[in-house]
Amino acid sequence: MADVSLRTEQRGATAVITLDRPEAMNAFDAQLVEKLTAAFANASRDASVRAILLQAEGRAFSAGADLAWMRAIADAPEAENLKDARRLARLMRTVDICPKATFARVQGAAFGGALGLIACCDVAIASGDAVFCVSEVRLGLIPAVIGPYLVRAVGARAARRLTVTAERFGAAEALQLGLVHAVADTGGLDAAVEQSLASALEGGPEAIAAAKALVADLSRPVDDAMMDDTAKRIAAIRAGAEAREGVAAFLQKRKPGWRT
Repeated sequence: MADVSLRTEQRGATAVITLDRPEAMNAFDAQLVEKLTAAFANASRDASVRAILLQAEGRAFSAGADLAWMRAIADAPEAENLKDARRLARLMRTVDICPKATFARVQGAAFGGALGLIACCDVAIASGDAVFCVSEVRLGLIPAVIGPYLVRAVGARAARRLTVTAERFGAAEALQLGLVHAVADTGGLDAAVEQSLASALEGGPEAIAAAKALVADLSRPVDDAMMDDTAKRIAAIRAGAEAREGVAAFLQKRKPGWRT
């Protein structure tokens, strides 16, 4: 399967899923969310696939949600807004419960919803130049759908700082927080990812699936009720006046009203 925003291929026992909107910093829109969900679901069911690598074309991993898409959905009826939020929640859940070993290869900017994808993968390896940001509050939004996975990855205390300040932070801090598991020199990112993939492929596929299920059962799972709750939260706030002002200000390259 391939389209203008996503590429998939299989390299041996590894399914490689590549975000391919470099001109938009691989930002999510409705089409990309649907395609990415389907790609992970298909790879999860494929017996010939034992690992899944999520990567991105260009200088950025992902800038998060496409702002034009967010502006359009904010103006949509409430039912459509909620449907859209649930679509994104389903993507995160699909990645999170995937029975295969999942890897994120992260370079450049990883903002907003991209942190959710990173946190949902079993292993995340970043280049030294990677930059992260939980940017939603600067648009008058909240990181609701990615919130459960972010909190699980970095802890509630760190998540509060990251979400409230929307500060950018580098790969070294992401490693310290537990958002990523390793940092590689820019030229050595592929080698680091391949080494980790090779290690995972040494494990039995049934054992890996069972081990992932075990870890989930030993911690509080992100269940359907939580997924639905987070979708409702972002749908409600995204349609509000503050969020509309935040997105409009960003697109118009001006300060939002709460910063003047």
